[in-house]
Amino acid sequence: MRQPLPADMFDELCPSSLNPIRFGDKWAALIIRCLESGPRRFSELRVPLRRVTPKVLTQSLRSLERDGLVKRTVHAKLTPHVEYELTPVGRSMLEPMAVACAWAEQHWTELLDARESYDDATRLDRAG
Repeated sequence: MRQPLPADMFDELCPSSLNPIRFGDKWAALIIRCLESGPRRFSELRVPLRRVTPKVLTQSLRSLERDGLVKRTVHAKLTPHVEYELTPVGRSMLEPMAVACAWAEQHWTELLDARESYDDATRLDRAG
């Protein structure tokens, strides 16, 4: 039996949320990380990705499948279910994503400061 994905795999202050380098849509990199250790059912992905609505998670998975990064397999046994897993091309994304995450962690403070400064300036412009 495979290990369940931890619910706190991506906490609120996860560096990936600050990473300006995008891999697909907003949730694609997190989905890829969830599939790193092998195939997962939709319900398993929902645990660490609880902030993602089921509809958006489905759309992201379909997009990743369309791009050839994720394979969707329907198992029609006694208990029919669907599993998602990384393709070889999807696995090749793990290394560049790790580099991007390490960069975001290294520049965490600067990224936070830049966003805060921008948001403050935008609020002042609107208040005018």
